[in-house]
Amino acid sequence: MPKLTALSLSEPDPSLLTKVDWLKRALLGAAAFIAAATLAAWFLPALGRSFPHGWSDMKANTALAVLLAVFSLHFSEPQHPRRIGLLSQALAVFVSLIGFAALAEFRFHLSLGIDTLLAMDGGPHNPFPGRMAPQTAEAIAIMGIALFPIQAQKRFATVVADLLASSLCLIVLLLVSGYLFGALPIFGLFPTVLTSPQSLVCFAMLTAVTVLRRAENGMFSIFLGRGIGSKTARALAPVLLVLSFLREASRARLVLALKYPEPDVTALLATVATTVSFILLLFLTWRIHKMEVEIRDLSLRDELTGLRNLRGFHLLAEQALRLAQRSQRPLSVLFVDLDNLKEINDSLGHAIGSAFISETAGMLKNTFRETDVMARIGGDEFAVVCQCSHVDISIAAQRLEAAVAQRNTAAARPIPFSFSIGYVTSEEHERQSLKDLLAQADQAMYQEKRRKKITRD
Repeated sequence: MPKLTALSLSEPDPSLLTKVDWLKRALLGAAAFIAAATLAAWFLPALGRSFPHGWSDMKANTALAVLLAVFSLHFSEPQHPRRIGLLSQALAVFVSLIGFAALAEFRFHLSLGIDTLLAMDGGPHNPFPGRMAPQTAEAIAIMGIALFPIQAQKRFATVVADLLASSLCLIVLLLVSGYLFGALPIFGLFPTVLTSPQSLVCFAMLTAVTVLRRAENGMFSIFLGRGIGSKTARALAPVLLVLSFLREASRARLVLALKYPEPDVTALLATVATTVSFILLLFLTWRIHKMEVEIRDLSLRDELTGLRNLRGFHLLAEQALRLAQRSQRPLSVLFVDLDNLKEINDSLGHAIGSAFISETAGMLKNTFRETDVMARIGGDEFAVVCQCSHVDISIAAQRLEAAVAQRNTAAARPIPFSFSIGYVTSEEHERQSLKDLLAQADQAMYQEKRRKKITRD
């Protein structure tokens, strides 16, 4: 029989990984389509003339770097053989070299020929024909560096890979922010050397795929886990990512376009930010509370039967006893011990023994109320605490015995299904402890077991 291992809550959710694989393929396909179409338009001017205005802002060398990054990410998937993984790293190095070469051209005022190697855009107003923007070159250089160790799984290498992926996220966010808010001067750009919208879209998609790849075994794995923390992270990440952009966009709209006074806008946005933050706090608090309730319930419940375990029984039974004594009502304790469990396990197997235990738990659930405390307190021992009289608990015991007889009649079994029952009732005026009641019920059960043994003999 194969060895079964339980998934840790911090490990990626297999069903979620399947969805992530489809998302990565879609993002890589879209980035490849944009880059390939742009590159084809540079080589086929007739095709380029049919494209929307502004397509040429994405230079041919930028499109080439995006295509190489797409192939590098695709070949870095773990299902590919090692030589394909080496090809992925080689492509990552080439992507990085393209970016650093363009940066060197800007920094040292020279031309390495890379900007005009594939295609050169003409025009008297462009001082750097065919050259990508410096911030585009920075993004490409960092992307190539981040893609090189993307397959890392050793501890130190994973930290480096995660830091590089985080750096890539930061620079792409900076580019998107600058484009959305018109902050081009902070990059020291020339009017004719811009990062095109299609380049930004491609960078965003490739960055998302890079983070998703690292999420399989790096620090970003919290987003793919099965636990409450992972679900909370997945729910809040889009909100936190968009919230800051919406706030600044609202400020720009209110101040610049609608001419609202700056103090009024600040007060309004501070109120909105506080409200949203409070809602997020409530959401986090609710999720944490739900997690605590689930953990507490799991710690008090028996996995096989769904009844309370020994710890849960003592916790809830003590509470039930205190309530009964305070309200001066009788409280009954019933003890059940499954007969011949060792013989069943030895002759029929532990799976049949577990089935007998589950069947006993099912009979208890059918006999008693949900408000009663039902528990499996040992391997083959069960206990029930309920606020009922001695007559009521004796009737319940008779119903259990009748259910056993009915099941043995309905199904022929090599070893008959049987358990012994003992019960005791603490009347209104009595002040017995739970320990004493359990001991008396246990003693009554053993008397019943001995009586049945003498009868068989």
